[in-house]
Amino acid sequence: MKNKNLLKVAFIALFAAIVCIGCFLRIPLGPIPIVLQNALCILTGALLGSYLGGAPTALFLAAGLIGLPVYSGGTSGIAVWAGPTGGFLPGYLIGAVVTGFIAGKPSVMEKKISWKTVLRISIAIFAGMVVLYVPGIFHFARWAQAAGKVPAEKSAFSYTMAACVIPYIPGDLLKIAVSIPIALKVRPILAQYLFSDRNQTEKEEKV
Repeated sequence: MKNKNLLKVAFIALFAAIVCIGCFLRIPLGPIPIVLQNALCILTGALLGSYLGGAPTALFLAAGLIGLPVYSGGTSGIAVWAGPTGGFLPGYLIGAVVTGFIAGKPSVMEKKISWKTVLRISIAIFAGMVVLYVPGIFHFARWAQAAGKVPAEKSAFSYTMAACVIPYIPGDLLKIAVSIPIALKVRPILAQYLFSDRNQTEKEEKV
């Protein structure tokens, strides 16, 4: 049990590091750049599942808050949270948690992929990607209104949707399409190391 807990901590740290590395992978597009960190947070949520799903993202967010340059573009600190994209940061965590709980705890039984598993993981990743936008939209709309960025002929909400949602939908759909098969492939491998003892694994593999 002690070894399992150490492995869980190690994988949480590893996945958090992967999310942090994603800060350097971004493509400028208007006020909100295209990033991989949102997909990485959701993917780690799907991989670890259940109550562990949000842990790597929480660690990544904490690292940025204490000054490590792990947010998009190598930024950090509370100022990023207060900026136009700040609402997406808690959204990453909420999305990862939602994904983890829908995906559930990984099992070695998932080596035999069924349509139910594919559906559950697909819904989990899609739901997480959608949910992470919610705080980001509300924060950006409030920021844009306060900063006088909203044109007179538009509402803050319509301006926000045009600026930081609609242009990113194709890219996010692609991220979802790539994340699903990765999660399906890696989850049973993680289950072997993190959640199953040898006897349980052998029983599950015989079923």
